[in-house]
Amino acid sequence: MHIKIISIANQKGGVGKTTTAINLSAALAIAKKNVLLIDLDPQGNATTGLGVKQEGQGSYNLLIEEDVLLQDILKDTLIDGLKIISSSIDLAGAEVELVNLRNKEFLLKSKLEKSDLSNLDYIIFDCAPSLGLLSINALVASHSVIAPVQCEFFAMEGLVRLMRTISMIQSYANEALYMEGILLTMSDRRNNLSRAIEEEIRENFGELVYKTVIPRNIKLSEAPSHGQPALLYDTNCLGSVSYVMLAKEILDFSDN
Repeated sequence: MHIKIISIANQKGGVGKTTTAINLSAALAIAKKNVLLIDLDPQGNATTGLGVKQEGQGSYNLLIEEDVLLQDILKDTLIDGLKIISSSIDLAGAEVELVNLRNKEFLLKSKLEKSDLSNLDYIIFDCAPSLGLLSINALVASHSVIAPVQCEFFAMEGLVRLMRTISMIQSYANEALYMEGILLTMSDRRNNLSRAIEEEIRENFGELVYKTVIPRNIKLSEAPSHGQPALLYDTNCLGSVSYVMLAKEILDFSDN
C-alpha cells in the first residue's frame, strides 16, 4: 500500500480529536502498520497523551526551519511502529511567523515531499480546533479527513462548516482531498438525544459515517493523564475496543 495521510479535523473543540488521533494511531500500529502522528495543536495534548515530552525539535521546527525534515525529528512512543513529531507552545507563534510567507499553506506538503517517508504506512495529523494556518497546512498535505463528531446538539452545525472548509481547500489547494469518514464520539446510547443525533447524522451523511461509534468511557478520559493511549492503559475497556474496531474498519476499506 502507498502511504496514506489523514487529518483528524473539526473546527469545533472538545469532540475527541486528540483522543482519536492517539488511539487510532496506536490501533493501526498494533495492527502492524508503521504510523507517524504529527501533533499540530499548540496545546500538545497528543504529545503528552503518548507520554512524550514537549521538548527538543518538533512540528514547529518542521514548519519554520527550512533544513528540518521529518526523519530528523521523529520520537519513539511506548508502542512499536508508532512515532510522533511532538508539539509545544512554540507552535502557537508559528501562525504569526508564517503569515507573510509566500505559499504559506503549502509548507507542510512541501516538507513531506522532501522527506523520506519510505518506512511509513500512515501519517496522521492531530489538528487544532480552529481553521488557522496550521490546520490549513495539514489539510493541504493530506489525502483525506476523519471528522470526529460529538453526539450532541450542535454536531450537524460543526459538520456542515467542516464540509465547507474541505470544499474551499479542494477549490484552490488540494483538489484530491476527500472525507475519509465521520466518527461519532462520546456517544451514550441510553440517552435519547445521543441516539437522535446519531440517526440524524447517519441519515444526512450515509456511508460516510463509520459503523464504529466511540462511547463515553472513563478509561479513555483517564489514559492521557498517565501518558498512555487507552489501548495500553486498559486494553479491554470499551473505548480501546472501539478504536481497534475503527482501525479495522479503515484497514478493511483500504484493502478493498
